[in-house]
Amino acid sequence: MNEITTARAPAETFGGRRRHRRPKPMTAATRRALVLVTAAPVAGVMLAGPSAYAAENPGTATPPVPAPDSDSSAQPAAASSEQKLIDNLNTRINDPRLGNTFSGVVLDSASDKVIWGHNASTALMPASNAKLATATAALTVLGPEHRFTTKVVYGNGTLTLIGGGDRTLTTDDLAELAKTAVAGLKSAGVDNVKVRVDDSLFPEPALAHGWNDGYYPDTVAPVRALAVDGRHVTDTSLDAGKVFAQHLAADGITVDGEATRGRAERTDVPVARHKSPRLADIVHRMLKSSDNNIAETLLRMTALGAGRPATFDDGTAVVRHELRKYGVPLDNVQLHDGSGLSRASRIPAATLAALLDLPTDPRYARTLGAVLDGLPVAGEAGATLSTETGRFDDPDSRCAVGKVRAKTGTLTGAVALSGLTKGDDGKWKIFSFVENNSTAQMSATKDALDGLAATVNGCRA
Repeated sequence: MNEITTARAPAETFGGRRRHRRPKPMTAATRRALVLVTAAPVAGVMLAGPSAYAAENPGTATPPVPAPDSDSSAQPAAASSEQKLIDNLNTRINDPRLGNTFSGVVLDSASDKVIWGHNASTALMPASNAKLATATAALTVLGPEHRFTTKVVYGNGTLTLIGGGDRTLTTDDLAELAKTAVAGLKSAGVDNVKVRVDDSLFPEPALAHGWNDGYYPDTVAPVRALAVDGRHVTDTSLDAGKVFAQHLAADGITVDGEATRGRAERTDVPVARHKSPRLADIVHRMLKSSDNNIAETLLRMTALGAGRPATFDDGTAVVRHELRKYGVPLDNVQLHDGSGLSRASRIPAATLAALLDLPTDPRYARTLGAVLDGLPVAGEAGATLSTETGRFDDPDSRCAVGKVRAKTGTLTGAVALSGLTKGDDGKWKIFSFVENNSTAQMSATKDALDGLAATVNGCRA
């Protein structure tokens, strides 16, 4: 396959492969405008422009303005703006902070035309941009309304806390489970129990290809089906069992010994259960904070949802299968985990841009809308693109605060930024920039990528 290295490419191709074709009962630009206008807003931060992410209900959204390319009188100005963007990017990718190993692409969201590309099909370490693939597959296989269930069962004097893959479970949730269980125990005249945790939904934790022991437990905890408060500990299941036992004791039940690990019996009686937030909300949280633990848990739950074992290999195989069905180009793609921590994973910018293109398609907006909604906004407090973390805070990028949504990615030797923004020509553009092996300070490389995003937006002259 030929890499995209020229400033333009045919509209029906992307990353060297024919793109998914869209039915066109209305113009592609109008369809895309409708999706972008009706996407849900981020609390406290709004992208610039009166129609951008203006309303969740299409009936109350600002009607989309006809796309500039539908008006012949606007074409010269649009062409001039596009050429300026191409020229600026061609100049700015030579920034020494970006090094010599760089993959980038800019796509017109309405037409799918590749506006600009540089080694766009070259597969590089994507870092946490790999979470875009995990999120897309999870939402597709499980559905945005899916919820994970944590259960408590009782039998033979033992309460068993059963993990269901909810990485958002909190101490308060365990307190409610304990309260419900205690009510049932007391009504049955039971005031003394043992506590057991059952995390057999997932196989024993293992290191993904490209991980090292140093990741545990600070960067990512060993992946188990039970955890509380997102804590980074070596055994999240026993940690949750300990918290559960403490709440039982606080509610008047004597707990015999420490929590242990084991499997629930078929004859055990259900006494309590807790449902997680919707998967769409969990994906939103994962992307905003780039949560590695949620990503690895979702990879396993996606594998289980597709009828396969909850392993790294089966999870990534399901991800590839689902992306292939969408027509996302997978040439040269290598996936080894759900979080992007693996230094052996490789994804081209062309593939990352194609992933972000999917939820802008009205056919997929309901299923995949959480991906767009979960992208951090430049300058958004509490997310990975906040100015407090050093993003979009220098003269080249400060103008794009509130105007860019993008997923960050950071590993030693790899920095990525993939997202979308409304350009100064009024058109929505999807971009992906991936850098590997720069010798510059990582903060400097991030600044350079933020500057490229501001270039796509057009606010950086």
